[in-house]
Amino acid sequence: MSAEEEKLVWKGRSHQIVNFGPLVVSLLVIILICVASYFWSGWLGFATVIPLFYAGWLWLGTKLMVFEFTSERMRIYEGILNQKINEVELYRVKDTRLERPLWLRIFGLSNIVLQTSDRSLPEVNICAVRNGIEIREKLRKQVETLRDKKRVREVDFESSDSEADGFEAGLI
Repeated sequence: MSAEEEKLVWKGRSHQIVNFGPLVVSLLVIILICVASYFWSGWLGFATVIPLFYAGWLWLGTKLMVFEFTSERMRIYEGILNQKINEVELYRVKDTRLERPLWLRIFGLSNIVLQTSDRSLPEVNICAVRNGIEIREKLRKQVETLRDKKRVREVDFESSDSEADGFEAGLI
């Protein structure tokens, strides 16, 4: 770590709305099992434990997934039984994108997508967060500050079509 202490810029998690679809399906399955157990066997009602467990697992997985931006890096904590912590140095962030689909805007939420040069985590999706515009702007400023401090720039090398054609022609 550098002489300066690493400071927390933002810490948060995705909103539970990301589980809306699967939770609705789980609820419908529970209703279907209850109706079926009424007409056939009362023991069938115990099968409601399966969709309840599934819904609880989704809720807990979202609750325990934490995104943390510090002045130096981004950490992603995820996992229920076994925790996995991914880190990306902020100077490796190449591009940021804010997505605000209608169904998230209704709830005042947005997605932040980060493109990084990190091989283990080339894209980071931070889904359904409040104040996405402010978070993205804080992140962008911190990335630029860190790049200036470390004197790092992102350079992409891509060959043009004419270079690729010339190379292929040279092989023939």
